Amino acid sequence: MTRRTSALFTDLYELTMAQAYAAERMNETAVFELTFRKMPRDRNYIVAAGIGDVLDFLANFHFEAEELDHLRDTYHFPEPFLRRLKELQFTGDVFAMPEGTLVFPHEPIIQVVAPIIEAQLMETFVLNQIHLQSLAVAKAARVVEAAAGRGVVDFGSRRAHGTEAAVKVARATYLAGGMGTSNVLAGQLYGIPVFGTMAHSYIQAHDREADSFESFAALYPQTTLLVDTYDTLDGVRKVIALARKMGEQFRVGAVRLDSGDLGALARETRRILDDAGLQRVRIFASSSLDEHEIASLVSSAAPIDTFGVGTKLSVMEGGSHLDMAYKLVEYGGKGRLKLSSKKVLHPGRKQVFRRVERGRMVRDVIGRFDERLPGEPLLEAVMLSGKSLGPIRIEDSRTRLQRELARLPAELRSIEPAVTTYPVGFSERLDTDLEALRAELLEEKVNA
Repeated sequence: MTRRTSALFTDLYELTMAQAYAAERMNETAVFELTFRKMPRDRNYIVAAGIGDVLDFLANFHFEAEELDHLRDTYHFPEPFLRRLKELQFTGDVFAMPEGTLVFPHEPIIQVVAPIIEAQLMETFVLNQIHLQSLAVAKAARVVEAAAGRGVVDFGSRRAHGTEAAVKVARATYLAGGMGTSNVLAGQLYGIPVFGTMAHSYIQAHDREADSFESFAALYPQTTLLVDTYDTLDGVRKVIALARKMGEQFRVGAVRLDSGDLGALARETRRILDDAGLQRVRIFASSSLDEHEIASLVSSAAPIDTFGVGTKLSVMEGGSHLDMAYKLVEYGGKGRLKLSSKKVLHPGRKQVFRRVERGRMVRDVIGRFDERLPGEPLLEAVMLSGKSLGPIRIEDSRTRLQRELARLPAELRSIEPAVTTYPVGFSERLDTDLEALRAELLEEKVNA
């Protein structure tokens, strides 16, 4: 994660196609666009994310000697092609929706414009990163929305699908408006806040629960104490006893509830703490939470200040995948299409125009890249001639997403599936291009 990603992070067919392109001397400029065809069942929007990782990969793309040796020894690629790969770097342009932009079906999230061999070899990594991170931010945004202003901390690293997924979800949670993560590496990599409490094992290792609280609070004065190892409310009372014992030295910031009926326990915990004069001690809750559980707790006025969200966020439960694809739409200046059943692809390079009226998003139109249609054009240059135009700053992405959500119609911002989906259409010129190229292909078929 902190090192260069190998150029071998690709599917074999990318390399076999690249060899075929080279053998046929095909290396004109190609345009590939990354889109998805339909929204997951319980989602109203997806969030463009992961662009920074794509730019880093493209800027540093090259084959090391040992990688070329592997291709030679294992797959028997010929020497002329291996010499071509030895010199290969990414020299193209990249256009993308700014990270934090809301995105809907058929809209290009990222657009790669480069000689076809270069553009083809980028498919696996580009799709991998944009797919994971866009879904993760969309899930995290739902959790933050459900929390309705209360804090959200990512707790999911231990059950994420691998180490890289864990740190990407941590970043996604912060981008979506969360407070931060429990993962120290994510904090180092992305400069996001890191939070920690304690585990049950620490308390179990002591003969007396009260002793574990006292020792931990002495070492970490503003800590959060986990109170449900044995009996939650008895644990809260032990915290109160510790406060009386420590007097002015008591600075514990919160108690953590991690099992049971969180709503009922939070209400009773709040009552006990307040009666003891500990109004400033907050309540932190965790335990298999997702946006629906959090929304239920919030709607019941459970006095919970912060939610720790783990497994269901880290695996993006309820919307873990998209039918996302990286498709050729133009080669050698000519539009290319696909007419497979239910997978029709409009030809040509595109732009997305977003109409906003009275502060609310009302419609997106996908047009040709050279069209000028009403609304904000969403795709912008992020890399030219293989050089990044600047870093993707997480604080900028975070701010953009909050702006985007603020202007999304309320029924689409809801964590419940909207009755009506956000409207996205194609421009007349783009539809005309599709029909013209379709007719051309049918004519070729007739004359074949």
